Amino acid sequence: MRISFLGTGDAGGVPRYGCDCAACMRARACTDFRRHPCSALVEAGDTRILLDAGLTDLAERFPPGSLMAIVLTHFHADHVQGLLHLRWGRGPRIAVFGPPDAEGCADLYKHPGLLDFRPLTAFEPLVLGPLTLTPLPLIHSKPTFGYAIESADAARFAYLTDTAGLLPRTQTFLQAWKPTGLALDCSHPPRGEAPRNHNDWTRALATIATIGAARSWLTHVGHELDCWLLEHGPCLPEHTAIATDGCIVSLPDHPAQEA
Repeated sequence: MRISFLGTGDAGGVPRYGCDCAACMRARACTDFRRHPCSALVEAGDTRILLDAGLTDLAERFPPGSLMAIVLTHFHADHVQGLLHLRWGRGPRIAVFGPPDAEGCADLYKHPGLLDFRPLTAFEPLVLGPLTLTPLPLIHSKPTFGYAIESADAARFAYLTDTAGLLPRTQTFLQAWKPTGLALDCSHPPRGEAPRNHNDWTRALATIATIGAARSWLTHVGHELDCWLLEHGPCLPEHTAIATDGCIVSLPDHPAQEA
C-alpha cells in the first residue's frame, strides 16, 4: 500500500492569508513548507482512492477514470471544496463515500452532477478493490469518520483527521487492529485547555502512544504549530514524523520518501 500526503494543512493553510509569522514567511519564501488542504491518495495495485477532496485542482491532478472512488472524512469546506468544480465534468459517475450527514455541503447535494454520494455506516467495512476501509467515528463539530484501511498484503493504515482525541469504541478498535501506519490530526501547539475539534501537540502524542502504530505521521497542521515547532524544535517519539505536502510512504516495509 502506498500513501501520498497531497495536503497536510488545516483550513487556513500555510502560509495563512495576511499572516507574517515565521512559519508563513518561510512558506512564502520556499514552497517546500507550504501546506494545502488535508488530503491523501491511497494506492494498492491499480486501485487509487482519494481521501478528502479539499484540493481545488482535482480535475488537473486526476484524469477521468483514474480514481476508483473518493472517500470523505466529513463535509467541512476545506475537505470537499474541490468537488464543486469536479461535479460539472462529463463521463462516468464518481462514487463519493462519506459519513451520513443530512446537511453535508448542501449545494453539492442539490447539484451533484457526476458525483454519486453514498453514505457509510460506522464500523461497517467498505471493500474497494484490494482495499478494505472501516469507517471510525471521530470527535468533531460535524459527523466525521476516520478510516482503518487494510490492503490484501495485510498493510494497515489508519487515517484520523479531523478529531480531538478518540471515542472509546474507536480507540478500542484501533488498539486491537494494530495499524502498520497512522496519520493523525495535530493542528495546534500544546494548549492548557482541552482541545475541542482538533488535537493539540500533547493530545496527539498521547493518542499515538495509546494506539501503538508501528509508524505515525502528524497531519492537518496549522501555521501556529509550524511556528511553535520552529521556535522549540521538540523531539518526536521514535517512528513518528510530521507529514509534509508531497510526502510518500509505502507500507508495511519500505522507508518514507519525498515526492
